[in-house]
Amino acid sequence: MGDKMMDISVAGMTCGHCKMAVENALKTLDGVTMAEVDLSANKVAVKFDESQVSYEKLKKSIKDAGYEVQ
Repeated sequence: MGDKMMDISVAGMTCGHCKMAVENALKTLDGVTMAEVDLSANKVAVKFDESQVSYEKLKKSIKDAGYEVQ
């Protein structure tokens, strides 16, 4: 299967630590090949294999890291 790119809006990210926390939480999931936070836009760009990880798992990982998906 091919990778899918998706931007996810995330509330509560304000600093470099927030950026690292969200990126690291997503990168630990099987199937995620890239996660890059844009603090100024309050979003994270995620590249993932849909056959390995669902959007719901991505959202849960962000919420578990302490941030709200918008």
